[in-house]
Amino acid sequence: MKIAFIHNEKKIGTGAHYINDLMSQKLTSSKIDTKNFYPKTSLIETPVHLSGIKNILFFYSLLEKRKEILKYDLIQGTTYTSLPFLAYSIPVVAHFGSTTRGFLDSTPRASQMENGCRKIWYKLKKDGAISELNIKTRKPMRDIADVEEYVASKASAVIATSENVRRELLLMGTKTENVYLIHNAIEDYWFETTINKDLPTPKIVFLGRLGNDSFTLKLKGLDRLIYLWQKFPMIEKVCLAITTNKTLIEYLKSNISKLTLEVNIKKDNLPEKLLSLRGSILFISSRYEGFSLSLIEGMSQGLIPIAYSVGVVPEIIHNGKNGFIVSSVSEAAEKVNEIMNNKKLRESMSDEAIKTSKQFSSEKITKELIALYKKVITASS
Repeated sequence: MKIAFIHNEKKIGTGAHYINDLMSQKLTSSKIDTKNFYPKTSLIETPVHLSGIKNILFFYSLLEKRKEILKYDLIQGTTYTSLPFLAYSIPVVAHFGSTTRGFLDSTPRASQMENGCRKIWYKLKKDGAISELNIKTRKPMRDIADVEEYVASKASAVIATSENVRRELLLMGTKTENVYLIHNAIEDYWFETTINKDLPTPKIVFLGRLGNDSFTLKLKGLDRLIYLWQKFPMIEKVCLAITTNKTLIEYLKSNISKLTLEVNIKKDNLPEKLLSLRGSILFISSRYEGFSLSLIEGMSQGLIPIAYSVGVVPEIIHNGKNGFIVSSVSEAAEKVNEIMNNKKLRESMSDEAIKTSKQFSSEKITKELIALYKKVITASS
């Protein structure tokens, strides 16, 4: 069995990059012949409102490698990346870790943000921490959303990484029988740490991608995060974030009390950073996640999630057992108090979070992918 993986770029920087890299590595170690293909040439230069079209056309540069790619048994792409190969007879699997339609539907304009959060957002703009309240145009994302919908309708099989993403794909009109739920996994090294038995003084932790522009910062819930941090000025905070927004970094360092902020840490160094935080609170502030790798990574080290109902959260979080699902920042603050004031609860929830994380091993996703590939290849032959 030979699988061609179509990726965006070689540089690993987002959740999609990490999971693609993990999948291809594990398939290779399972004696599956895999090769990664990356487009190299941007075909056009465009103004901002056409950048979505530019990103889509970017993958057509892979047609120069079509003779090699078409020798494989199956192509796997991330959402729309396999678009140029839908016209050929080779089966295509589209992996949806998230949907652009989900991004668009979940992320409000500044004027539509929740009370309290909206005030914070406007203050961030006034203080120069963000350059604009809203991005200039959402057209590029709408273009990509339309193409994702098309690819999902034409692919031989579509992988959804959570029930939430599965529902989004079905709402797009994807055939039910073509959608397969395969949860993401985290790297093996997250399970190789020795968890502290001690329960240190709890902190409020943010882990993962924070975003750069006004859209992604809203998507990841920067305003919600700041709101919660400000509610607890005397509690230590830890932010291990992915962002290139230097202005925002300096703003947070200057304006959030008791904050330890580190950015763009090499990912395999993160377990060591989190190890001393067992029993601390992991706040998932996002308005949208397709899966949420950060959730599982934090839980694997004994952090207790307080999260909105995004990604895989509603499938695995049981209130008061291994975390809390919330629907507002005020509710999140209530749950922080509940956890902080009950050491016994904190210890049991931390233990349960670790147990839950073990569902998401690389061995499990590898077996599920191989079974799906065999099914798709057999059906197409």
